Amino acid sequence: MNVADTLTGRRVAFVVAPEGTEQVELTEPWKAVQDSGGQPELISTQPGSIQAFNHLDKGDTFTVDKVITEASVDDYDGLVLPGGVANPDILRTNPNVVRFVGEFFAKQKPVAVICHGPWTLVEADVVRGRRITSWPSLQTDLRNAGAEWVDEKVVVDQGLVSSRKPDDLPAFCDKMVEEISEGKHAAQASSA
Repeated sequence: MNVADTLTGRRVAFVVAPEGTEQVELTEPWKAVQDSGGQPELISTQPGSIQAFNHLDKGDTFTVDKVITEASVDDYDGLVLPGGVANPDILRTNPNVVRFVGEFFAKQKPVAVICHGPWTLVEADVVRGRRITSWPSLQTDLRNAGAEWVDEKVVVDQGLVSSRKPDDLPAFCDKMVEEISEGKHAAQASSA
């Protein structure tokens, strides 16, 4: 199968807050899904558009496809949680987002998370016993939540893909596409 067809017929949810998403951590995985034949959808806590950031500077805005209260895990084959400091900090305070993320694990579906994104996973209590990486400042939070934190470019643990920072995006995107194309991972539910 050619890479362009890897995700044909697959829908991938990108869940982001109304502001604070690191733009390149949204746009590069989004492009990887599209280039692989998949259909990405932008989900947020509010309708309209989201304001992305390039570190601390405002970046572009992106149109929201669906609000989290209208989204069903059953409609998606994978989940991507981009980083940015404010983005996951906002998301982890929203019970609908936390529930949605937890359901992806319970239903054994692939999840890809980068940079500060794992904060939402900590809140959903789905990292216990999992091997994961993130932006270094999250390592204590992840260890306290029961994860094995490692400092590696990309980590794959039974359907959970994680990376540390924008420099890791090429490896992150490759593994994200691979895990989503493989489908459900039975061990994904063990931490849900």
